[in-house]
Amino acid sequence: MTGEVLRDSDSTLLENLELTEGMYLRRAAALLFSDEPDKFVSGAHIKIGFFVTDDDLRYQDEVHGSLFKQVDETIELLKVKYLKAYIRYEGLQRIEEFLFPELALREAILNAVVHKDYSSGIPIQISAYDDKVVVWNSGQLPENWTLERLHEKHPSVPYNPLLASAFFRAGYIEAWGRGIEKIDRECREHDTAPPVYDYRMSGLMLTFHANPRHLVRARIVAPPENAEDKLGERLGEKLGETRAVIVQAMQDDSKVTVVRLAKLLGMSTTAVEKNIDYLKSHGHVKRHGPAKGGSWEVLR
Repeated sequence: MTGEVLRDSDSTLLENLELTEGMYLRRAAALLFSDEPDKFVSGAHIKIGFFVTDDDLRYQDEVHGSLFKQVDETIELLKVKYLKAYIRYEGLQRIEEFLFPELALREAILNAVVHKDYSSGIPIQISAYDDKVVVWNSGQLPENWTLERLHEKHPSVPYNPLLASAFFRAGYIEAWGRGIEKIDRECREHDTAPPVYDYRMSGLMLTFHANPRHLVRARIVAPPENAEDKLGERLGEKLGETRAVIVQAMQDDSKVTVVRLAKLLGMSTTAVEKNIDYLKSHGHVKRHGPAKGGSWEVLR
């Protein structure tokens, strides 16, 4: 769209996006622009959970708001709280590389939002593990389509054309049915296998598996010796979000350990302990009991 569109009224914009019907708004308008779309369409949000095993859920979040907001906030939340990165150091400079390509995950989430069957009342579900990420949305393929056809050249046939049109005009997606191709290409460039597609569970499930070589590196890479203090100082620009993640993790699991927090945040245990000392000294959290077997209390 050109800049001239900015001078259009809200009513003209909605009409041009075909989001009105007479004097009424379509449900797609509520999904796209309402701060609380769940009031109009049940289950119009995204659930994220971190699993150790399929039956061991450690913590979870729900992302609400307009669909545009849900896409952006889900990606940010995955990066800050859920995705594991392998880390290397160039001197004292910390370099993080996520196990999964961000652009491929973003495309998968966009596809889930645009193609979801919103009449199901079931939220989009993202399950994160140490070595994989699973994205599921309720919905169905176009009539007579198969998973094999998705991987071939195919036209764009969105399940929700009004949502797809708005996301296309906002620059989030293309209108050529190339989402699967983009996901596979990003995975290849990231040295990661393309996701596994499964259409047997009343919807479409994508499972991204980490490259085993990257996973091993994520577990063993450590900062240079005697550099932890200086490294902690250089993380100053991230301390706000780091402490917020620590507090949230303590709320979700009062017995979370420093080692677990270090793995979650991708930093040294010394850096985590310094952030916890700040939170305790400023009255945000309190420790009950010994280091082993004790628990955390979030005060504010």
